[in-house]
Amino acid sequence: MPRRFIHRHQPPHRLSNWAKAALGGLLGLAVVVMLGEWSGVPMLVAPLGASAVLLFGLPDSPLSQPANLIGGHLVATLLALMLDHLLPQSGWSMALTVGLVIGVLGALRLTHPPAGADPIVVMMVHPDWSFIVTPVLAGTVTLVLVGLLIHRLPPRSIYPLPVRASAGES
Repeated sequence: MPRRFIHRHQPPHRLSNWAKAALGGLLGLAVVVMLGEWSGVPMLVAPLGASAVLLFGLPDSPLSQPANLIGGHLVATLLALMLDHLLPQSGWSMALTVGLVIGVLGALRLTHPPAGADPIVVMMVHPDWSFIVTPVLAGTVTLVLVGLLIHRLPPRSIYPLPVRASAGES
């Protein structure tokens, strides 16, 4: 049993894949920072760093796909903004909101683990509704666009994944 806790289940990749992932994370977040500096609106929020890990490190994961990355952050932030106005400021409210976000994203098939941090950010900062557009929408779309370019560099990655019909999909 203890071996299961220390076994690395992630398959090995070539060093060139990880070098490209590191470059992608650097460039993706650098572009987000530059947009923020250019617009005068801070764009870099912690959940985008976690999204960059998935997007550039595991581009073939369903959790890294554009719908999940962008949609997950948008839905999580929208729910968090609504509940931030309804619930008292507390760790309990944050925990409740993260749990709700997990359930809603799963039901919508938009699971993106970094989006689970969005409610914590929202409920600590109490931003206005424009937070959905900047930094969330602008930041996630920027990361995906940089991802589209980076994944065309050698070693090439198929991103986004091709659409396949799945059982129960309507």
